[in-house]
Amino acid sequence: MNAVEIRNLSKNFGKKQAVNGLDMTVPMGAIYGFIGENGSGKSTTEKMICGLIPKSGGIVKLYGRDHTDESVRAKIGVLIESPGCFSGLSVWDNMMLQAANLGVKDAQKEVVRILKTVRMEGAAGNKYKNCSLGMKQRIGIAMALLGSPTLLVLDEPLNGLDADGMRIMREVLTDIVKDGKRSIVVSSHLLGELQKVATHYGIIRHGKMICEMTADELDANCRTYVALKAKNMSRAKSLLGCKYSRVEEDEAEYIRVYDMTTPEEIVTYLYGNGICVIELKTDKIGLEEYYIDLMKEGR
Repeated sequence: MNAVEIRNLSKNFGKKQAVNGLDMTVPMGAIYGFIGENGSGKSTTEKMICGLIPKSGGIVKLYGRDHTDESVRAKIGVLIESPGCFSGLSVWDNMMLQAANLGVKDAQKEVVRILKTVRMEGAAGNKYKNCSLGMKQRIGIAMALLGSPTLLVLDEPLNGLDADGMRIMREVLTDIVKDGKRSIVVSSHLLGELQKVATHYGIIRHGKMICEMTADELDANCRTYVALKAKNMSRAKSLLGCKYSRVEEDEAEYIRVYDMTTPEEIVTYLYGNGICVIELKTDKIGLEEYYIDLMKEGR
């Protein structure tokens, strides 16, 4: 059974169609990276999954039941935009208020457990308004975890975090699903960070799902390339461009050759034309470059 199954989902806001015939499948235990440009329909889809806005058409099932079924609605934890916390109250008091609102049994013990899960046990006494952005993001996830949901829907939880905040958030997300009983739908524009935790991906464009894949399938689809630096970069690039179909220079000022070839062949070719290679490596494009290439193909 899948955590989420969506078929032919649509949403209209007046004459504007925000989601158009979208299909989506989130397996149990997955961290599902939901990717798309601004305005592509990600947040609208997430809100329909959670029942925050009504759909215009299509089917949304959670654990095999309609998403409006009260028994499955109770299994969803949500962080969309920002957590609804009182700024003047402590983290602990905000958590206890939400626990009371949800009727959580043995609330104190549960709040302690969840704060430990999100690495916030040492900041329980801090006022919410004094917490850093990274702490607030983790508080939002902690709020979403109250009530023992099995599906979390998180909208841009990585935004604005520093390197340490990113690391902690990655640990939190992987800890949440490690027992295989919970699933996470997480949207983010930080694709390099998302690639470090996601087990599945869905790429949406203009309200349509254009691609779904597992992390292993992404790895298989990402092209390998040879990257090099030479003493005469401009001439090396010109020569390689005459022999190979795709040659580019990246932000780190490496020349990349994407054709199926070997480093030895490239070095021999350049050396034969009087070019000395001073650095050479093979690598593979990541999620961000794969996504950018996919978007270019659809334009």
